[in-house]
Parts: sequence; C-alpha cells; structure tokens
Amino acid sequence: MLNSCSIFSRRQRVRIAAVAVLSAVVGLLLPVSSRGADKLVALYSAHAVPYSMPWVAEELGLFKKQDIDFDFVYIPSSSTATAAILGGNVEIGLLGGVGIVNAFVSGATDLAFIGSIKNIMTQSILAKPEITRLEQLRGKRIGVTRIGSNTHFFTVQAFRKAGMNPDKDIIFIQTGGEAETVGALVSGRIDAATLLPPSDGRALALGFRYVVFGPDIGIPYAASAIATRRSLIAKRGPAMGRFMRAMAEASRAMHRDRELVYRVMEKKLRIKDRAVLEASYNIEMKVMEPRLELKAPALQPMLDEVARTNPKANEIKPQDMIERRYLAEMESSGFFNQLWGK
Repeated sequence: MLNSCSIFSRRQRVRIAAVAVLSAVVGLLLPVSSRGADKLVALYSAHAVPYSMPWVAEELGLFKKQDIDFDFVYIPSSSTATAAILGGNVEIGLLGGVGIVNAFVSGATDLAFIGSIKNIMTQSILAKPEITRLEQLRGKRIGVTRIGSNTHFFTVQAFRKAGMNPDKDIIFIQTGGEAETVGALVSGRIDAATLLPPSDGRALALGFRYVVFGPDIGIPYAASAIATRRSLIAKRGPAMGRFMRAMAEASRAMHRDRELVYRVMEKKLRIKDRAVLEASYNIEMKVMEPRLELKAPALQPMLDEVARTNPKANEIKPQDMIERRYLAEMESSGFFNQLWGK
C-alpha cells in the first residue's frame, strides 16, 4: 500500500511538472496580449499641444495595440518632473529638457533622452495692450511656471536678445502652472506672462497681447522631450520600444488629422474655443518633429545655460544624454517609412 501511494505521488509529481513545462511553452507561443499588458506610467509637465500625443494614442487605441496599460499624470515644471523620474514614481517623462540636463550635469547620468516632440521654443510673452515692447517691462513682474522651467528659460533668452539683463531688469514670479499664470495675469498679480499655446490663446481672448511672439524668434531648445532612465531601459526595453512605436503612430495622426487633435484637446484640456484650438495647432505643428528626433543643437543651449553656474556642463556633449536605440530601430525596420512613406 505504501509502495502504491509512493508510486502514485511520483506520477503526480511528474504530471504536475509536465503540465508546468507545457504551460510555460504555451505561454511563450501565445500572443503578447493574452499574457497581460505591460504597465507604464508617464508624466507631462504642461497643458500643451505636444503633450497631447499620448492622449491621441489612447484615442486611437494605440496603447492597446502595443499591449501597454498606460497612465498619464500631470506634474508641472521640468525640475519637479525630473525628480519624479529619478524617484521611480514614473517610467517616462514628456517634459522640457532643462530639468534632465541639470540633473545629468549634477551626476544623475542614469537619465537619458529617447526622443523629442519639439526642438524649438514656442512660448510667448503677453501683457496688457498698452505694453508693446520688452523695455516697458523693466522693473515689472513676469509670471513663469517655475524658475528653471521652459517658461523661465525662454523669458531669460528673450530679454537678453533685447539687450536687457533679466536678473536685474525684471522680477520673476513663480506661478506653478500655465493655468495659474493666466489667472495671475488676469488678477493683476503679474504685469506680463510667458505662456505656451493654448494658454496664450486664452490670454489673447481675454484682451492681452503679444509683447514677444516666440515662434518668430525660433530659439533651439529641447522644449518637449521624451526621457527615461537607462536602468529602466535595461529592465523593460521591449515595453519602452512599444511605447515609442505608439508615439510614432500618434505623431503621424497629429500631423495628418487636425480634427482629431481638436477633439482630444477639447476632451482633455476643456478647450472649446475653435479659434484657440486652431491657433495652437498651427503654431505647434509647424515645429513638432514627425519622427520624434531629438537634435543635438536643441540640447546645447541648455548645457550653455547650466554652465553659467556649473562648469561641469562644459565637459558634457549633447550626445552623452541621448539614447537613440528606439528611433534607430524604427528607422532600420522600416516602421517610419511605413508610417510616412519614403
């Protein structure tokens, strides 16, 4: 009896082992979607057209197509967003590049740019109609989201180009976000504001006017970059690659279907004014990168600015911060050509 029980248990163990092996093999053969989606959390640092790309991907079902369970959270300003990436709170950041550059120069070399949505600054400075020149803002309060943010950098460059010293000639007021900047402008707490589309359109609708129209200046800058950690690429490379493919498809859709973009922005940003939507789309799409390429000249101005206070920035090249593997794969595999045509 003991023998038969012993034999039976051995048979059970063999059967269980066989079933386990078979399950593993079947699991490998099954489509990825049947094994559960990969969870990815990304952040965006401003309510702007370029950062609508993941929402467009969601609208088109591209994350589901790539088997990604995706969450998209708002964390304003590049420096705060960079801290969230470094802290592991999110896997991917869609943000202005200056926070990443600052952190990289300070030793956080685990950070890397894997693409870019926009390499030109499109911020503008707005004020009441009676203010028509930057010189009239001397000694005045200028609203930016945060010191060190894209809006701050643009304002500094604009005043320098006008021959003024932004550290002495104006007072920076940190608002925390684009909507807060518009609110501060309307309430009179600030005299002028640096805003991105569509927030500049909202200010125009309220009677304010451009003092500086940013797209006319064309300042090279990694204004809307895609960043992550190298350690995360090593652990979750395939999932990151599928995310980038979803972004590539969404990019094509944004360039080809403005009504889709309007629909998404109305839903996510609660913008119903057609004129604001059209103005924002027309400004941003002219400079958005169809193939998500991050260009080295867009990072160099950031390194130059950081070098003013941290000489280590002079030892770093833009290429040191760029990881092109996903863009290269989409090029070599013909994926980009399938989207855009040769």
